[in-house]
Order: sequence, then structure tokens, then C-alpha cells
Amino acid sequence: MNLLVNGDAEKGPGGTAEPVGSVVGWGVRKGAPALVGYDVGGGYPTPADPGPGGGSAGRRFFSGGNSPLTTLVQETALPAGGATGHRAVDAGRVRYVLSGWLGGYAGQEDGVRLSVEFRDRAGNPLALSVLGPVSAAERGNVTALLERSAEAAVPPGARSAHVQLSFTRSGAGTSNDGYADAISLRLTASGRHS
Repeated sequence: MNLLVNGDAEKGPGGTAEPVGSVVGWGVRKGAPALVGYDVGGGYPTPADPGPGGGSAGRRFFSGGNSPLTTLVQETALPAGGATGHRAVDAGRVRYVLSGWLGGYAGQEDGVRLSVEFRDRAGNPLALSVLGPVSAAERGNVTALLERSAEAAVPPGARSAHVQLSFTRSGAGTSNDGYADAISLRLTASGRHS
């Protein structure tokens, strides 16, 4: 189960290249993101471009809008009980997979970084994983989103996860063409028993 809300940019206002003031499930910390439809055209990713299932992941994706830096954050509590609950976490028996499709436009270096920081009950950071940005060279200098993922043990003592998307415009122009879709954070029980 994905712990994140609206990791696919499908909920709430959007669908065009125009920035939105709020994003369901996410806090907008900087800038103004856009939830762009795969049908917008004009150089934005389409279902025909490399991406999450040729667009089958949904109708929209996240972009940095028209701000030099756009940051979205989501805090999620880790489950208290069950196979991936606090006791299993503290015993080192829970792993996480952070994944997402990250990309950009043509030969430009605008990009997006996806990170998760696990925190203890007091909010102190325990561990950090960072994905991206995907460079123009990695995309073959074409408009594309490429899948990136990280997997590791959830650190003992972790009680929440702070997930962040940071879109950065690197060149001239007004569009922040860092793109992201299908963002997920999943927990699994590792199967080791004490």
C-alpha cells in the first residue's frame, strides 16, 4: 500500500500547464506547482513519450510550474501496529521502497529531486534517501520520465516519513520543466524474526 496521498497528481485542481495554489495531500513550501495533463501538448510529456506505462499511470503529472524552485512536502505517520508497525520497525524487520518517475524536457537540465527522511517521535531525522534529478543525458536529451527507486531498512525508532519533491529550473525561460509522477512509499516486512 502506498503511504502517500495523491502520489500520481490525479486529485484536485489542475490538468493544464497553469500553476495551482494547492495540491491535495501535499504542502506547497516554495513556488507554485502545476499538475499538467498528458494531453496538454506544447512540448510537455505525452502518453507517447517515455514514462510510467505510456501514460497509463494516469492523466496528469507534477511539474515545477513557472517558479525557479518549487517544493512539495508530505508528512506521513508510519503504521503503529501490524507486520510493519512500530515493534517491527524497532526490531529492524521493516524495509521501505521509495519510487517515482522523474524527468524533464528535451535537452534542458531542469529536474526534480525526490527524497524521504525518516524521523523519530520527536521529529529528529534518522535516515535520508534521495532520488534524482534525472539529467538530460540520462533521458537521451528527449522529453521523458524515468523510473527511480531506493530500498533500505526503515531505521529503528522511526515514527514518520517526510517526503519532498523539489523541482529546480536550471536554465533560461519561465517554465520549471522538472516532471514527476507515480510517487510512492511502501513498507514491507522483511521476514526476519527475533
